[in-house]
Amino acid sequence: MTIRKFGFPKLARFFIAFFLLILGGTLSAAQYEIKEMTPEVKAALENRRNRFDQLQAFETQGVLGENNRGYVDVLQHHPEARALAEVENKDRRTIYQTIAQQNNLTDALETIEKVFAEVQREKASPGKKIQREDGRWVTK
Repeated sequence: MTIRKFGFPKLARFFIAFFLLILGGTLSAAQYEIKEMTPEVKAALENRRNRFDQLQAFETQGVLGENNRGYVDVLQHHPEARALAEVENKDRRTIYQTIAQQNNLTDALETIEKVFAEVQREKASPGKKIQREDGRWVTK
């Protein structure tokens, strides 16, 4: 399941639904999504699509991994991978903050990040590095 195949609105609804499940919420997940595609969100989504293959290549090599906070960590010294992780994480944060703001979940940013981290762990391919909730890095 990739952003390209799954589509961000469906992904957003999925992880917000998961977020609501964790908190015991009863509201419909359809109420929690990107309600307005701001120029910043459009740019973040397009940037993520454009760097997807490169990100996957570094993750397959074990240079990058998905951490337990919904972001990419650099696991081996590699300046190009570090630069890629920085811009990827900036775009992810833009998306997370927008979902929180547009759905009046401003006090739940950390939970949104953790839920997205869970989604990333679940969809990671075998052989990729992921960080478990307890902080341990493992190869899936």
